Amino acid sequence: MFPYNDTNAGAASLAALLDTPHSGPEHELAARYTPIIRFDSREPFFPQAVGYTIFRQDGPSPSFPRHIELRPSDQPAAELAIEYAIWWDWDIGHLYELEHVWVYVDARGELLRVEASWHGGFASMASEGVIAGEGTHPIVLSEPGKHAFAPAVACYDERRQRYQGQESERLAGIGGVWVTPMFADELTSLRTPEANTLVHTYLQRHRFQPAWDFGRRFVIDPVLLTPWSALRAWVPGRIAWWIEQLRQGIPPQERRFWRIGHRGASAHAPDNTLASFRKAAELGADMVEVDVQMSADGVPVIIHDLEVDRFPGQCGAVKNHTWDELKGIDAGDGEHIPTLAEVISLCRELGLGMYIELKSGDAIAPVVQAIQEGQLYLWVIVASFRADWLAWVKAADARIVTSVLFGAPHVDPVKLAQAISADYVHPCWENVSPTPHKLLTPDWVRRVHAARLGIIAWHEERPSEIAALRELGVDGICSNNPEMLGE
Repeated sequence: MFPYNDTNAGAASLAALLDTPHSGPEHELAARYTPIIRFDSREPFFPQAVGYTIFRQDGPSPSFPRHIELRPSDQPAAELAIEYAIWWDWDIGHLYELEHVWVYVDARGELLRVEASWHGGFASMASEGVIAGEGTHPIVLSEPGKHAFAPAVACYDERRQRYQGQESERLAGIGGVWVTPMFADELTSLRTPEANTLVHTYLQRHRFQPAWDFGRRFVIDPVLLTPWSALRAWVPGRIAWWIEQLRQGIPPQERRFWRIGHRGASAHAPDNTLASFRKAAELGADMVEVDVQMSADGVPVIIHDLEVDRFPGQCGAVKNHTWDELKGIDAGDGEHIPTLAEVISLCRELGLGMYIELKSGDAIAPVVQAIQEGQLYLWVIVASFRADWLAWVKAADARIVTSVLFGAPHVDPVKLAQAISADYVHPCWENVSPTPHKLLTPDWVRRVHAARLGIIAWHEERPSEIAALRELGVDGICSNNPEMLGE
């Protein structure tokens, strides 16, 4: 792991933030009720600063989407509330974390109730009606790696069962540079494919298996407290500083690119089938490449060829067959041609991303709809050789990440991508040269990254070529053998 030091980070340093002048009485009041946080014994990341806001009347939170009520009709009245916006540089899934604790105090200065943030919402920190605490300091638990707060270990049972430790291990870093609505104006431009690759690399180096023992006690030192307005103003510069640190500290050959199973693990199971996708996850893929086109009756199906002729006893175009006809085809080893909905469901279960190649224009609208309905923006890249189709995708929803495929080495990748607002370029040069990586020069890679674009490389089965692509610092490689893409 590369060393870093923010001593010379100027305005982005923690020291600069924590030296912000603020009111003595307000600071003392905030220090009197700071939460004590209990962490997993293997937790790699701890809070570095806490922004505080004091409410003496009802009003909107400046740092969280909620309204603070001191005197709700169904609960005892509070004299004041203190909002603690707790900052980490890192969540195990992405760059930066901001969680919250709200402490409500009665007229006698005693704890009345405590609430805290939980995966976009918030909940009471009372367990069986009791707030755990030490004097005026409430005690909360912090989810390993993810940091969502809870009053008791049992509150994490459902998420433990659902993710089986994947969030802090295999999925570490997949969120890249996090962009929330609050910081969208400042951070959206920083969330580039290259920056996401750097964050993914850094957090994969910090992946861990939680002990779920909450044996580490973290007391917020008063020196970490700063007015929320100061923390809010400091954040964008801090994120930009971190991305530059990662860029300087992680050389191209060490970057953790996306491992994409081409049509699943198609060297091991019939391509574009559920068995192939399961095998890809087993072999360490981050994503699976899937080909989408439409049946005659409007069902999005996963199949590469435009005809079904390669299957025994079948002929004709996919688009001329109904879904009932297609699902009856043996795609190999007893597997069937799956629907897009089936594959999305499986990939969610397995924690796999999807690299969706559009094989027909009429698949655009169903693919966009599926991404929107499933909120799959962080899990899907839509790709095509047809630049005009990708332009339609972006026009339908600019949040969808796209990748433009092209076969000729003479194409200007930057101009092509910029013309349709694509996020990645995907040269398909595996058959152009015996050593296609030589066409992908370091200058070519630097120019593409400088244009805020990512690079996905063709499907590759030769260890020497995979090693050469890794050395160049591409952002993703496809392979029929995803196990070859590992460390």
